[in-house]
Amino acid sequence: MRKFIAVAATSIAALTASQSAYAQEPERGPSDAAQGQGQSEPRRAGMEEIVVTATKVATNVQDVPIAITAITSDALEERGLQTASDLGAIVPNATFRKSQGIYGPAVSVYLRGIGQTDPQFSGEPAVAYYIDDVYYPFLFGSQFDLLDLDHVEVLRGPQGTLFGRNSIAGAVNMVSKTPSLTDASAFVEVTVGSYDRRDARAGFSVPVTDNLALGASFVSKKRTGYQDMVDFSCQMYKDGTPELAGSFPFQTPKTTFGPGQEPDSCVFDHLGGEDTRAIRGSLYWEPTDGVSLSISADYLDQNDEITAEYIFETDYAQTTTRGNFVTAFDQFSIPGETPFRWDERFETGDPYKTYDNYCDAFPAGTNIEGNTYYNGSVFRGGKCYGNTVPLKNRGVQGKLIVGLTDSVDFTAIAGWRALDMSFGAASDGTPLNDSIIFHSYDEDHVTGELRLTGQHDWLDWVGGVFYYKGTALHLGQPQGVRAGTQRYQTDTYKPESIAGYANAILRPTDRLSLTGGLRYSDDKKVVDFNSINDGTPPGQTEFVAGGVSTIFDITIATKRWDWKAGIDYELTPDVLVYASAGSGYRLPGFNARPSQPGQEGQTAGEALISYEIGAKAELLDRRLRLNVAVFQMDFTERPAGFSGQEAQLTDDLQGFVPGDSTVVPDGPAGTSYSDAFSSCRPYDAGTDGPRNVDGGVGVNCVARAFNYALADGTIRGFEGEIEAEPIDGLRINGSVGYNTFKAPDLDRRTSVPDWTASGGIQYDIRTDMLHGTITPRLDWFYTGKIAYNSALPEYDGPAYSVFNGRITYANEDHDFEVALGATNLFNKFYYRQKIIFQAFGLPTNLGQPAPPREWYLSFKKRF
Repeated sequence: MRKFIAVAATSIAALTASQSAYAQEPERGPSDAAQGQGQSEPRRAGMEEIVVTATKVATNVQDVPIAITAITSDALEERGLQTASDLGAIVPNATFRKSQGIYGPAVSVYLRGIGQTDPQFSGEPAVAYYIDDVYYPFLFGSQFDLLDLDHVEVLRGPQGTLFGRNSIAGAVNMVSKTPSLTDASAFVEVTVGSYDRRDARAGFSVPVTDNLALGASFVSKKRTGYQDMVDFSCQMYKDGTPELAGSFPFQTPKTTFGPGQEPDSCVFDHLGGEDTRAIRGSLYWEPTDGVSLSISADYLDQNDEITAEYIFETDYAQTTTRGNFVTAFDQFSIPGETPFRWDERFETGDPYKTYDNYCDAFPAGTNIEGNTYYNGSVFRGGKCYGNTVPLKNRGVQGKLIVGLTDSVDFTAIAGWRALDMSFGAASDGTPLNDSIIFHSYDEDHVTGELRLTGQHDWLDWVGGVFYYKGTALHLGQPQGVRAGTQRYQTDTYKPESIAGYANAILRPTDRLSLTGGLRYSDDKKVVDFNSINDGTPPGQTEFVAGGVSTIFDITIATKRWDWKAGIDYELTPDVLVYASAGSGYRLPGFNARPSQPGQEGQTAGEALISYEIGAKAELLDRRLRLNVAVFQMDFTERPAGFSGQEAQLTDDLQGFVPGDSTVVPDGPAGTSYSDAFSSCRPYDAGTDGPRNVDGGVGVNCVARAFNYALADGTIRGFEGEIEAEPIDGLRINGSVGYNTFKAPDLDRRTSVPDWTASGGIQYDIRTDMLHGTITPRLDWFYTGKIAYNSALPEYDGPAYSVFNGRITYANEDHDFEVALGATNLFNKFYYRQKIIFQAFGLPTNLGQPAPPREWYLSFKKRF
């Protein structure tokens, strides 16, 4: 560790030591109460200055001694970025991706190699979200439209003292615009584009009195999905192979081949589209000097389509030999013709086309001889959830700042938020689904924070208390045709957290600052979990629970101290170097998808200590801004696990269901856990001998995740950001990040790339004849290779580059803009994410194809 820090420190010193100062010493930022709208006046000419609240005190981003990316809403718009899931494209060592369909409407977020793919309440995010300083606890619904936004702050590295709960990888703070007390303004923006895109935005800010202002904003977004849902039978007829469709029904009247009717297209719907409306209202009041109150309320109504998904590989040995698959598909076989089977006929050959329909082809109560799923129970079959994801998200929040003295402020923050959503998901790409999974979530929570902040010539300090309490209800209906199970899940979650924190920045000299922070957190989550297996006999209408149900109550709790220490020094008024160390944590969780008893229980939490050194520089009269950092994070607690299977229990729990697998010792190779668990491999009568269900020979298996705790593991990396304006009107930006993970139990890390990078360039061309400027811009985003399974490198996602382009005409006389742009300008194909289901013993592997090139034309008018 000492060698790593020494080498990095030498590199940063060499980079900055020779630079000269071109401006005077900056003044410290004003107190929160003096800010009003959260922005201070620029301290000197040059590139745009952004004031952030990363230390709970408003400070210029270049004066904050941590790795932080701050970007304005105008800059996001210029780069073609619209939602929170786009932020990872420009933040080094960050991955923000829209979650896949089986995970619902969420964002998969990783910073410096730590994050969460599955947004279930059973786990916890590694990145803490805040909206105007109000904590947002879950990843569900976190694909925020960047509505009425002033800027976004992305803090990399653990923020355990000031941000606390689940900020082990960092924090994201979205800062909204505050209504102005002095100027009335409004805007209207309309965008049209590919896939019938129709977006509209509008907003206004108006001072009502000298000390009261109101604002409101609205957005509506609608576009057709870029992946076609294709009627399978229609396509077989259109291809001249109707025998491959057997007697499987057509999906809609418009895609039906019949007497005198031959459809022009077999597309009956789409995936990947948008249908969203949101509104936000805000109030800003300064009743007296030194006192300000901000209140806002927002409402989002979203009915977006399920994320585009494509089955890029299927193990047909499972689909054409497993009893439940064969007997179900046989219902559509025509005697004397090609048997109806799950085979290559369901491959569309185009990642932007799927045969999925998210509906069960069999009505409830279907009884198929020899099929352990369709056994006549009225609670099996007949499920159809559609291809959209209804979601409603609403909240109210407020922030009161009282200047107790010229240098001490009291701040009170409170918020309430509620979310309701439901979604269906499938995992096989066929209209005759192996599994259709339904989830609904109803969640609400309150948060509050009280803090005192002080700013003095030699000391800045902050101390406060934080409180969060929520409740959530989850209903799930996971259908398992392969395993012959139908579950009805009802779970309640009641998280609660209270914390106290203090942070101080001591300045013994004008250039030297020392930072120290401490936080105590008391977190718990009460879980009432009920996963009931259907055991209803044929013909009975009253639900009967099967014996293999999973019911448990558990309280997940953590009490801990987190700390931070740092030092920074101004080599010149424009060059800051710093070093820091601190801790961070993520709460423990539990297995959200137990297939049977024995799979429940608390999983390990996560804790680490992070070391970081960095430098921030503004050079050449603020025409060049350069930020660099190197870091090492050592885990003190870390959950580890692997995917596998275990023997399926019978209803009486005395033995196993006969099948085609065999129980064997298993665990991560090369570790002390190599034979600590038992998993399944295919049954081989020649080597295994006769079936012996009590001994685990020749049994049915169900998927499970095996979890255990480790303390070892280290993440190392570096990152850099650059902004430059070498001449007036020419702006260049770039970023690069690299991180690597080493642990004794893991050769390959999954879900995150080692390298990320981005770059952009634009130039304002003055056109007097047109009374304005024309600005062409090009952006480049790079993502390195990603492993999606630690043991299966053949499924790695290759590195890829994506470009966005935009040309904007801004008219100064009438204050309007017209922009023509394109995302994925060169039509690069890549998968945003993959899920390797075959690691769980399932027959398919699923990928999320990214959108192809999309053009757009927008018009924005300011008033």
